[in-house]
Amino acid sequence: MKIFFIVFSKEIISFMRSIALVAVILYSFTADIYIAGAGMQIRPRNVAIGYVDNSGGGISQKILSHFHQPEFINPKAFTSQQALSDAIFNKEILVGLIFSSNFEKAYVNGHNTKLDVLLDATAASQSFTTLSYLQNIILNFEKIDIPITIKSHRLFNQNADDHSFMALAELLSIITLLTVILTAMVFVKEKEEGTWDIMLLMPVNPKIIILAKSASQVFIVTIGVILSLGFVVFGAFDTPLNGSFWSFILLTLFYGFSSAGIGLFVAAVSKNIMQVAQISIAIMMPLIFLSGAWTPIYAMLPIFQKLSLISPLRYYIEGSESIFYRGTAFIDLLPYFGGVIILGIILYWYGFKKIGNLF
Repeated sequence: MKIFFIVFSKEIISFMRSIALVAVILYSFTADIYIAGAGMQIRPRNVAIGYVDNSGGGISQKILSHFHQPEFINPKAFTSQQALSDAIFNKEILVGLIFSSNFEKAYVNGHNTKLDVLLDATAASQSFTTLSYLQNIILNFEKIDIPITIKSHRLFNQNADDHSFMALAELLSIITLLTVILTAMVFVKEKEEGTWDIMLLMPVNPKIIILAKSASQVFIVTIGVILSLGFVVFGAFDTPLNGSFWSFILLTLFYGFSSAGIGLFVAAVSKNIMQVAQISIAIMMPLIFLSGAWTPIYAMLPIFQKLSLISPLRYYIEGSESIFYRGTAFIDLLPYFGGVIILGIILYWYGFKKIGNLF
């Protein structure tokens, strides 16, 4: 244990002396997560809308009056459908509305009327979200008298706040990437600096060196997670924590060793820092895709849903969101802990064995 803590402390001190690396870690766990939470918008923001109004009436203007700041820029009038189409083609506007000449007359007389909508589908998220806004606006003008009232209840995120959700999602992704890269770097730096042979000559069990070096990087990332939670996730975005803080930290530690196992494998096959970055990205992108971070698991093809079972990040994300948003009890978190621990043992054992072959 004494040798373990000596090697462990040496890596921590080496990290603290690297000002550039400390700056990168601090940026990743603070500014990067803040930018992701504050800057990424799921709802419309400053969406440009154009329209052609051939109806000459007031109903069209009432509909257009619902599009206002901050979600929408004041709608811009065009003289023809061709001019409206050209504006969408040239990226001047995102959504175009065309009111036909008989639009208001048909509406007043209770006849079926039509509103043509042009969407720039290259910006699919904003365009189709704007379309849903428009559909809700149009429903307010419908003269439907049915004894049904629709009431929406938002579960786990009553205010539909996407800032805290995006900040937490970015934090989980940062943990994955940094743990893999940092773990690989502590070994590859020995190769680049020419101290690998010296390390091999040390009268120390190689297993202790590998364990201490990888554990030190998991410790650094865990400290970064705590700082990020305090200053950004809880501080800046007031993200709710409905479950146990210590359950999340414990899950993070287990997941850290899962990622460290991948880092050990990367270190074993890399000769320099550039290869570490390239191989880490090549390995992590499929794992992140299969985790459900970008696409819900149920929306994937059946084969990818099955493959997602081998991604430890899937269990970590689902477990973390259950802790933060659902307030899940520890006993119900056991499947997520089980997935992270089982896959973590496999990954860490394989990475440990791979890097151990070099000693």
